[in-house]
Amino acid sequence: MENFREFSCGPDPFGRTWQVWFKWLQTAISIRHSDSVDVKFVLHCDDETIQKTIAMSHLTLRELAASMETPMSDAWCSRLAVQHLRYLITSAEDMEKDIVTPSRAQLTQYAEAEKRWEAEQVRSRRGAA
Repeated sequence: MENFREFSCGPDPFGRTWQVWFKWLQTAISIRHSDSVDVKFVLHCDDETIQKTIAMSHLTLRELAASMETPMSDAWCSRLAVQHLRYLITSAEDMEKDIVTPSRAQLTQYAEAEKRWEAEQVRSRRGAA
């Protein structure tokens, strides 16, 4: 994933492609007393604009980052949230919800995919030098 701040995603089950904008990332303890990292996106397609917040367990994120020896940064958390948002859009699962919480298994899958993507980027850039 190259840009989590603005991208297109789709098609959804109805054949639509959504334009997505990153709105913010913050710890949810301050806004809704939840020990999670919330990442909010605005989605637009045709005349419809909706907002989705991906709420990821802070403890799960810390444990994944430690086990994968990856720093738990805002960008890393945002990229994991984008992967879940892409899943929501393409499957239409939980699209009626404003706040969606990925499972530990899903976050693990996203973190592994992110680690593979980063490794591919390093390999491709070393070869270009």
